[in-house]
Amino acid sequence: MKPLYLDRSNTQNESFSVAYRKHPNFLKVWHYHSELELVVLLKSVGTRFIGDHIGAFTEGEIILIGKNLPHMWLNDPVYFEEDSKLKAEALVVHFKEDFVGDSFLELPEMKGLSKLLNNAVRGIRFKGEQNDRIIKKVKRLMQLNGFERVICFLQILQDLSLVPKYELLSSGSYNDDFESSDKRKLEPVYNYVINNFKNEFALKDVALLAHMNPSAFSRYFKRVHRKTFTKYVNELRVGFACKLLLEEKYSKTDICFECGFNNLSNFNRQFKVITSYSPSEYLKMQRDIA
Repeated sequence: MKPLYLDRSNTQNESFSVAYRKHPNFLKVWHYHSELELVVLLKSVGTRFIGDHIGAFTEGEIILIGKNLPHMWLNDPVYFEEDSKLKAEALVVHFKEDFVGDSFLELPEMKGLSKLLNNAVRGIRFKGEQNDRIIKKVKRLMQLNGFERVICFLQILQDLSLVPKYELLSSGSYNDDFESSDKRKLEPVYNYVINNFKNEFALKDVALLAHMNPSAFSRYFKRVHRKTFTKYVNELRVGFACKLLLEEKYSKTDICFECGFNNLSNFNRQFKVITSYSPSEYLKMQRDIA
């Protein structure tokens, strides 16, 4: 699944675009664009893919996605059933980093905002009490024009930059050089893994996609990502496991095999290595947060 470039440039002679979207399901396309994207999830649930992150999304979340960071919102299967009456609703803002000028972020007063936008290259998830207040402001953007609209959006970004704790989604190495020759060379590998991480596959088969032998591929992948290929795949699998755990529809054993692990002990071990929690501890922590 090669990421598709989508042109999100604003054609309305405005510095950024704001759109309300309501569809039977979200666009099922693995894509990227040169604009940053602020998403307010109003209705629907499913799985988000952002860089090398996989996790559950639900209503009330705010996600900030950096430029050129591949992403996709995949609604749960029930949204694609023929008689489904479910809807996916979101508010989406697309903007360039320099939408208020080249040197704006260099101002000393913009240090917090600059840090926020730099962190957005990994994708950021906001969830907490502040979201209700920020969502109201994003809704208000739809009703404003001109100077007031720009000021309101700057206030929204300022509010997000002041959130004391937010979740970085993709790994630090994923989008460092998305356009680099190294990353382009590995594109067939990313595409294969995102389509097959639930299944067992041999390293030699993946190495062939990069036109390398397994040893050379392993060294190359580790140099580019600063992690082994095995860890990369395990992180994707555990991310999907977190999503299934939060749904509370499946047993831990079912989740283990659904995510591509071949035995429960390995699943438990890798889950704890990657999240620092056992599956049960992770689920309890998320319930406590909610």
